[in-house]
Amino acid sequence: MKLIQNQTFDAERALYGEKDIRVIHCAFDGPADGESAFKEGSDIEVQDCFFNLRYPFWHDEGLVIRDSEMTELCRAALWYSHHITITGTKLHGIKALRECSDVAMRDCDIVSPEFGWSVHGISMEHCTAESEYFMMRSTNLQFRDVTFKGKYSFQYIENATFEHCRFDTKDAFWHAKNVVVRNSVIKGEYLAWYCENVTFENCTITGTQPLCYCKGLRLVNCRMESADLAFEKSEVQATLLSPVISIKNPYAGRIEVPAVEEIIRDDDRAQCKIVVGTARQADCCA
Repeated sequence: MKLIQNQTFDAERALYGEKDIRVIHCAFDGPADGESAFKEGSDIEVQDCFFNLRYPFWHDEGLVIRDSEMTELCRAALWYSHHITITGTKLHGIKALRECSDVAMRDCDIVSPEFGWSVHGISMEHCTAESEYFMMRSTNLQFRDVTFKGKYSFQYIENATFEHCRFDTKDAFWHAKNVVVRNSVIKGEYLAWYCENVTFENCTITGTQPLCYCKGLRLVNCRMESADLAFEKSEVQATLLSPVISIKNPYAGRIEVPAVEEIIRDDDRAQCKIVVGTARQADCCA
């Protein structure tokens, strides 16, 4: 493997098409303002490097990026690349990851609007992220211990598992399919509208009008806070551990809830059974 270290590159396509290289303590920055440093390369290892120029990793195969920094000027850093491992790295440019596959991220800090679109096969562990439209239309996601802040996250995703995560978001999981969220905290209004086969287990969910127009929705031992007009037109099986402000016209299934201030039924199709109280000793049913 060819070693490149302690250098600065600012030329266009500085390391274009390189294979089997290890790049250590290099900077991609300078007055030439060149783009696409590693385009169409393969088997590339990068460690302790600084990226301040655009499009460094496009159409690459086999990337390992460690302990590096991609600034806000490093736009669209990783596109159309496959078999990627990123650890201990800052990704702070817009659209940092798109249309890639087989991606593993650990101990990373992401500040990147429109991050992760159409990515197929991504794991993320011990990471923080700020973004809008985060991970849209991606598939096969495995997230653990991820803290996220931003609007419109995880829309149209499929086949995903989230564990021990913290999400402060809005309009999350719209149109999502085949998703499990466990032992997590989700804060934000209008959660998971139009989703299919989504399960929340041991979660705390906060926000207005959650979980409407859903099919195959399950909640297992979850808490819902500030939840009003919940479950409208949804097919749902839910066991809740905290009171709810109001439930509106759930179509099918069963909801068990300790207490609810208001149950709204003004749609003849709203046939879901709502059990208020404990499963063993219901105070009333609706």
